Amino acid sequence: MTAPFRSSTLTVKPEWIDYNGHLNMAYYNVLFDLCADEIYEQMGFGPDYHKATGNTTYVAEFHVAYLRELHVNDPVNVTFQLIDFDAKRFHSYQEVWHEDGWLAATGEALTLHVDQSGPRVAPMPSEVLAKVTALHAAHAALPCPERVGASIGIVANKRYVRSM
Repeated sequence: MTAPFRSSTLTVKPEWIDYNGHLNMAYYNVLFDLCADEIYEQMGFGPDYHKATGNTTYVAEFHVAYLRELHVNDPVNVTFQLIDFDAKRFHSYQEVWHEDGWLAATGEALTLHVDQSGPRVAPMPSEVLAKVTALHAAHAALPCPERVGASIGIVANKRYVRSM
């Protein structure tokens, strides 16, 4: 697998539409999360992972860029690319693609592996780490997406100074 993981086709639900007539910003995260649920199974974090191990994942940081509006009943697929990882965390990048071939949004996450008995960040079990390692090896041939590491601001490289 050298291409990013691609989710099943997802459909924008009527209850996700805001008063502007397009997908509410919160539901882009739902789309990203539904894709993560699909790929997490392959990474070893399936639905029974928490019950079996007492471990889970927490997203520590997530950045979304909204590029084009989605509307009710729009069919989309979401991609997932593993950018980097270590024993306790992983960095991923996702894109929401309309079935017509245009990019609607991007998301970038830093996710932690957590032992919930603390809770505390903890190393992944060896069998899960092996699956994450294999996925990263498959994605290593992919170019790094242009939007990875994008910062937010009005003026690049200018520290925020609050005037009183």
